[in-house]
Amino acid sequence: MTEKTDMPKTEEEWRSKLNPKQYHILREAGTEAPFTGDLLNMKAEGSYKCAGCGTELFTSESKYESGSGWPSFYEALDPEKIEEIEDRSHGMVRTEVRCATCGGHLGHLFPDGPQPTGMRYCINSAALEFEEQS
Repeated sequence: MTEKTDMPKTEEEWRSKLNPKQYHILREAGTEAPFTGDLLNMKAEGSYKCAGCGTELFTSESKYESGSGWPSFYEALDPEKIEEIEDRSHGMVRTEVRCATCGGHLGHLFPDGPQPTGMRYCINSAALEFEEQS
């Protein structure tokens, strides 16, 4: 995991950097309610960065409408920037997706996406920041 020098080190520092919703999702592995995220219907071209550390994770080119209620992407910009962890919570087996730089919880990965990958990165809006392409 690459560590950025200005990244918070303690939970108190994370709480001061993130708003309560971002903290709950990124640091406590929470989930926003479906169809409520600010980036769900984003159609502009640009990149999606981790709200915790600013690492660029996804682009608008791989974003698609999955109908799931969360922003969905069929591939990560760089697989090395995403950490996949087996998640056995809620009585099921899923793949949790975390930012490899700061360890922030982003969402989950499912094998029901469109081609060319067949994957669906189902990501919480509050875990991301959008930077429009200029």
